[in-house]
Amino acid sequence: MKRSTRRKKRRFIKFIIATFLIFLSLFIIGGLSLFALVQDTPELSEDQLQNPITSVIYDKDGKKVANIAGVEHRLPVSIDNVPIEVQNAFIAIEDARFQKHSGVDLKRIGGALLANLEEGWGAEGGSTITQQVVKNTLLSPEKTFKRKVQEAYLALQMEKKYSKDQILEMYLNTIYFGHGAYGLGAAAEVYFNKDVSDLTVSEAALLAGLPQRPSGYNPFKYPEEAANRRELVLSAMERHNFISSDRAEEAKTTEVESLLSPKQKNNSYQVFIDYVIEELLAKGFEENQLYNGGLEIYTTLDTETQSYTNEVMTGTDTIPFPDEAFKAGVVLMDTKTGAIRAIGGNRDPESNEVQRGFNFATDIKRQPGSTIKPILDYGPAIEYNKWSTYQQIKDEKLEIDGKEFKNYDGRFHGMVSMREALVKSYNIPAIKTFLELEEEQAKQFAANLGINLEHAYPSYAIGGFGDEDGVSPLDMAGTYAAFGNNGQYHEPYAVTKVEYPTGEVQQLQSEGIKAMNDYTAYMITDMLKDVVEEGTGTLAKIDGLPMAGKTGTTNPPEGITNGSTDSWFVGYTTEYTAAVWTGYETTSTEQFVNQEDARISRLLFKEIMSHASQNIETADFTKPASVEEVQIDMRNGKVASHHTPSSSIVTELFVKGTTIPTEYIPVQKQTTNENAKQQEEKDQEKEKEQVEKKKEQEKEKEKKEKAENEGNQKKEKQESNDKNASDRDKKEEKPDKDTNSKSEQKDKKEENKKDPKDEPDSNQTEQPDSDEEPNNKDESKESNENDNEEED
Repeated sequence: MKRSTRRKKRRFIKFIIATFLIFLSLFIIGGLSLFALVQDTPELSEDQLQNPITSVIYDKDGKKVANIAGVEHRLPVSIDNVPIEVQNAFIAIEDARFQKHSGVDLKRIGGALLANLEEGWGAEGGSTITQQVVKNTLLSPEKTFKRKVQEAYLALQMEKKYSKDQILEMYLNTIYFGHGAYGLGAAAEVYFNKDVSDLTVSEAALLAGLPQRPSGYNPFKYPEEAANRRELVLSAMERHNFISSDRAEEAKTTEVESLLSPKQKNNSYQVFIDYVIEELLAKGFEENQLYNGGLEIYTTLDTETQSYTNEVMTGTDTIPFPDEAFKAGVVLMDTKTGAIRAIGGNRDPESNEVQRGFNFATDIKRQPGSTIKPILDYGPAIEYNKWSTYQQIKDEKLEIDGKEFKNYDGRFHGMVSMREALVKSYNIPAIKTFLELEEEQAKQFAANLGINLEHAYPSYAIGGFGDEDGVSPLDMAGTYAAFGNNGQYHEPYAVTKVEYPTGEVQQLQSEGIKAMNDYTAYMITDMLKDVVEEGTGTLAKIDGLPMAGKTGTTNPPEGITNGSTDSWFVGYTTEYTAAVWTGYETTSTEQFVNQEDARISRLLFKEIMSHASQNIETADFTKPASVEEVQIDMRNGKVASHHTPSSSIVTELFVKGTTIPTEYIPVQKQTTNENAKQQEEKDQEKEKEQVEKKKEQEKEKEKKEKAENEGNQKKEKQESNDKNASDRDKKEEKPDKDTNSKSEQKDKKEENKKDPKDEPDSNQTEQPDSDEEPNNKDESKESNENDNEEED
């Protein structure tokens, strides 16, 4: 019994010793780990604490362009000059226990979580004000465990070295409020044109809410969001007994717009800088670190081309904008790499100087019109079905689900090649090509080019997108560049790399992906070269510069018969790609793009592309080995022979290895064009009805003629028996009557000869995309020539 007891004691002692050793090991390991984590922690530097490092932007040549906030604006303030209610506004929303903790507050973290659950995310933050000062001034923006440990360590050290007032003063003087304003003093001037000492509770609450997300709560751009954020701050002040409920309610009712002073202006590259910020935010960078983190941001900006783009966007003698409300968006990028060289985001010079304003080059989502045809129709047809540029498509009446589609000239052109259909921008061949594809092929092809569509209906084939989908010039520039880059797609980008104060470098260039085969890219490019040379895009042609491109317009609202909503031109060389959109922010019967204004997109493209390409040797597009040129006899669709007249020969492109037909007969997939089949049956029934109607008309005609003949015979008999009439009267009267009778018969015959098919169809409806400039000439060739004459 005693022996058993001794064994139990020994086991217990061994357990105690083992447990102690384990905890000791963990403590030592943890201590060593913490020591390793904080070993390279930067020292507290008063200069850095007082003056955060401004991030700098460089252009494509490594030259400094500007501080990321444009013109940096700082007005340091002493804590003694900051009203207590203004101080409390920041303390309430950022760190309610600021006066009680020692730099790190575990209770604060739990309280912040509860406040966020009760009042909405953002009601309170988890980090203390001391930690935020450390993070904003001394550490990198990386979200790692090591950084959090260093942040907590430095916060504890900081609380030992500085007083609470000193720390709060550092915080208020270093945080970024947006619009280039660093610190509370600059923010009070920028937003309210006031001294800090004159700020009201409502104004203080508005400013206290900005540092968390200056762009999202920008009161100039998003007054409603700013008001909601202000309300959270006021509620926090009331909850922590910094103000009464009456004062909080009074401050909440003050309209944000009534408090603000005019917006601040910045440098001429602001539109591009704004996009740099948006791109970095999308890639996970924190906004506060972008402004205060001392980052060196290297971009793709071509400052000379950007300045020229800004100039032509305001209007020149060669580009006559109709009025100030007429908008435009332009993106110029490198065809081979996807690097953005210039952005024309807004025609208003004042708007261009306002930080984070609306950008018509990157922010819009509009219908693309006929610029989508290479992306959803002809590109996929070549890629998946290996169609040649001579693929024959019947341009005929087409109705789908009760919707009748039309070409821009209101005509049908019979059998046309893919090349002719694209060059002259006919709509019906584009839709029929789209219908030949498998259900997801068009969407997949577009997705490979950076355009992700929710739907892909037949109307999408000619750019009639729904509300769920839309494109920007940035999207279209990236997409078209792939055609000029042998099928390689690069997502457009503005930042090449970011270098941190620690020396760490993060590379951000876009990696190319294979979006299509090289034969697809080249065959589309070859056809789009003809669009510029002889089709709808001749106005954008630049002498001596090998280029390809496509025009596009979209239907206006009801009540506008001779105009459009959007006007596009997207074009490219082997060096540059540019996409241009023009139109009004809101289209109405008073504001729409008329035929003259539709030319502006092509004129803008020509001006900017010409300027960017000057003094640069631009090579032509190179035909890959996967494509072969074939001379076709247009009279029969066969390969041309030595006997074929040159006037009947056309050179077309085929995917190497595909069969070149001896006689060209268009292939139709009946399973994918059921609506067209139903329409054909309807047309046949209609034709039968017309034949029957014509027979009835012939019968009626015979009856009328018979009745007229009998009447004439009776009249002649009566005239011959009239003894009192003179012979002269009889001779004159008969020819007159005969002439009248024959004239009446002739008129009726002419009337009956009219074919019902020649009558306009009153049931025709507008198509989703009214393609290029309308023209009512009978011949398509004449129509095209007239368009070109207008462009010239």
